[in-house]
Amino acid sequence: MNLLPKSSKEFGSVDYWEKFFQQRGKKAFEWYGTYLDLCGVLHKYIKPREKVVLDKGTLDAVLADEEEKTLQQVDRMLAEVGRVLQVGGRYLCISLAQAHVLKKAVGHFSREGWMVRVHQVANSQDQVLEAEPRFPLPVFAFIMTKFRPVPGSALQIFELCAQEQGKPVRLESAERLAEAVRERQQCAWLCSQLYRKAGLGSVSLDLCSGDTGEPRYTLHVVDSPTVKPSRDNHFAIFIIPQGRETEWLFGTEEGREQLAASASFRRLVTVALHRGQQYEDMESIQAELSPRVMELAPAGMPAPQQVPFLSVGGDIGERTVQHQDCSPLSGDYVIEDVQGDDKRYFRRLIFLSNRNVVQSEARLLKDVSHGAQKKRKKDRRKQRPAGMPQEAPAAPGQSVDRGYLCCEHHKAMIAGLALLRSPEMLPETPLAVLVVGLGGGSLPLFVHDHFPKSCVEAVEIDPSMLEVATQWFGFSPSDRMKVHIADGLDYIASLAQGEARPHYDVIMFDVDSKDPTLGMSCPPPAFVDQPFLQKVKSILTPEGVFILNLVCRDLGLKDSVLGGLKAVFPLLYVRRIEGEVNEILFCQLRPEQPLATPELLEKALALEQSLRKPGRGWDDTYVLADMLKTVKMV
Repeated sequence: MNLLPKSSKEFGSVDYWEKFFQQRGKKAFEWYGTYLDLCGVLHKYIKPREKVVLDKGTLDAVLADEEEKTLQQVDRMLAEVGRVLQVGGRYLCISLAQAHVLKKAVGHFSREGWMVRVHQVANSQDQVLEAEPRFPLPVFAFIMTKFRPVPGSALQIFELCAQEQGKPVRLESAERLAEAVRERQQCAWLCSQLYRKAGLGSVSLDLCSGDTGEPRYTLHVVDSPTVKPSRDNHFAIFIIPQGRETEWLFGTEEGREQLAASASFRRLVTVALHRGQQYEDMESIQAELSPRVMELAPAGMPAPQQVPFLSVGGDIGERTVQHQDCSPLSGDYVIEDVQGDDKRYFRRLIFLSNRNVVQSEARLLKDVSHGAQKKRKKDRRKQRPAGMPQEAPAAPGQSVDRGYLCCEHHKAMIAGLALLRSPEMLPETPLAVLVVGLGGGSLPLFVHDHFPKSCVEAVEIDPSMLEVATQWFGFSPSDRMKVHIADGLDYIASLAQGEARPHYDVIMFDVDSKDPTLGMSCPPPAFVDQPFLQKVKSILTPEGVFILNLVCRDLGLKDSVLGGLKAVFPLLYVRRIEGEVNEILFCQLRPEQPLATPELLEKALALEQSLRKPGRGWDDTYVLADMLKTVKMV
């Protein structure tokens, strides 16, 4: 039986209330919760000897609409509240905090100079798991504290106290308070929908710190309708180790679905931990999240039931932010060290405008892992005589393993060198290489180190990235490694127009777009315009290869890009990076010499064998032939 009104205006209707009690009969009905539901907030703000004005739903019922007559009546009601309360007294109003009610109450008392606090009432455990929750919206308490008027003072105090902690958060304006309440209402509505039915599609929400209001946890809800229900497989929480939220298994919808299916739970909630937040251990995270995650439990879960918290290896991983800054061109960015699944440490460059994407990554050397650093630091303190100065730390970039490529798309781009003639001779052959997009410098640095006769030029529009690459990723210019701080479009255009036009054996584009609305995040569209591609063609040797990292989710746009490339470079291969959106395009000017897959693999193996010679620093995990097995000709 549905007793709720179709609109808030019906609360002011005599007919509605007549029908309500006819249908309800003598059965008790508690609006907004019983005493047990509300006693926590009541005891927090009311002492037995105090005279406090207590309102449970009255303001909501009286303020049924925003007509002038109704607003005047509410003004008289709130003015009477102010008259009967002494300084320091409180008006405590239990409300659903509909937008017009919140606006009226907050506006009235803040203008009077009162302190305004909105406290979200916690759901009881029984209400979270009951067959039919009372309301899809949360219940709030307005706590309006009367201050002594101060002539000429414009001070206004707005606070929000969320249900999961007792410490209030100070907000800068009434508008920000209303926005924060609305966010919690949307979250509660989402939780009610998740309770009623599974399979709502991709659902995510942020849980914020009660102290700062900054995001602390990001939750993704994943349902597995094919899992057969049993008593113990209804619901589980998976804590993603710090720094691994960008991996395919945890950072993509497809990966999370695979994780949920392998975990064999009807509903799995993955939890990503945010950088800039402090976490002690798995037990403390479990204690912090347990009251909130139960709101995401599916219907039909027996109560009481212990919800398992899962992770990789049972720990929360490690993340150390080494450096954070802001570039005028790239925006806020962070350099962080994280622990991988093999207990090795990796250094990453993250643009905070796209914090789920690793911009650059490098593996740290084993002997400078964080555990070894801590041990050596402790040993040095023991051995250093009194009065001796502390040893200076090693430069940040010196700890990077220059011979290891972390990014799969970089491995594929290196494999593309097998398309050159006589790949087995490349390490001993002079090679002119142009790389547009420096990032952390891993790609040009690898070419420089593993092809001793190569001359590499890197073009980077953002001078901050050169500083990052040099200081944090082991990059260093040399007589064979030049860096040009310039717009890649302008630089290539100037080369193509010059009298002494250079010709490169290899041109690589690994440059991201700063505009997230385009559907193509790498490269910017101007880099694949046909007039510009003609300029790229003009500086490429006839036997050379143009290699492009393409990240495009818009299928129509991607077809257009491939068509434009094919019009300029008759020979075009595509290599999709498994588990990622990246596709590596290999472009050449020799349509009469296409290579079948066996020939490509043979050339890749020849290049690989030449790089495995002693002293080359080649990592044993690289298999270039595998990178070219799935190459397709366009």
